[in-house]
Amino acid sequence: MPQSVVSEPGLEDPLTFAVRERDKSTLQMVREALEDSNVLLAYQPVIGAANGKPAFYEGLIRVLDEKDRIIPAGQFMDVVETQELGREIDCATLRCGLGALARTPDLRLSINMSARSIGYPKWLQTLKRWLKEDETVSERLILEMNEGSVMQVPELVKTFMNELQPKGITFALDNFGAGQTSFRHLKEFCFDVIKIDRCFVRDCDTDADNQCILGALISIGEQFDMFTVAEAVETQAEAAFLVNAGIDCMQGYYYGAPEVKPAWLPPVKARRAGQAG
Repeated sequence: MPQSVVSEPGLEDPLTFAVRERDKSTLQMVREALEDSNVLLAYQPVIGAANGKPAFYEGLIRVLDEKDRIIPAGQFMDVVETQELGREIDCATLRCGLGALARTPDLRLSINMSARSIGYPKWLQTLKRWLKEDETVSERLILEMNEGSVMQVPELVKTFMNELQPKGITFALDNFGAGQTSFRHLKEFCFDVIKIDRCFVRDCDTDADNQCILGALISIGEQFDMFTVAEAVETQAEAAFLVNAGIDCMQGYYYGAPEVKPAWLPPVKARRAGQAG
């Protein structure tokens, strides 16, 4: 039988050390990317079930490493989320998204943010400045927060939404159904859009349990007058089931991978998209 690794008293075990060093490397990479404005968005379409056309796009943050390789958020967000660097990533995401909206008057765009950034002065200042300069931004901007961060500061989120929804900004709850949002809070939040977690979308054409759960989540969306989006749609069979189940929109690789240079997005003069705004 393999022997487990036992550390000497007072010494860090090898696995913990390796994880810590990896996280330090990730933090340094993200920090350097932000300092050099080496950040950009990748755009993925969210398709209307009724007409098969993009209802809006989601802008997903990417950073470039020292070799100009594009690094997706999944590679670093878990490490930076609880730190100030996570707030700076949200600021960069917001600047990139607002820049895209300014350059593309008919674009409707969702961007991700952590609820932790609501109280971050730099993030709020960026948003307010753009809203003041371009009145059309608010009606085309969707702010997307995941269940986990929302439930950490629910009262702050409700106040934030009550302030900005009258200005026309749309709010989406990401990863809905993952089990962190109580129905009491769901009723009080008044989100405009719910994005159903991918674990319930996977194999929904054949998985009876997922079919039952999806039906319930779509019904909840209808009851609370919320737009429903299914995440991570990968096959035609999944898409067909979702359309028949009454979903409003679908997003996933079946409809298109995130693109950093979609044909519809006008180029920017800056060296990096992250420099816009």
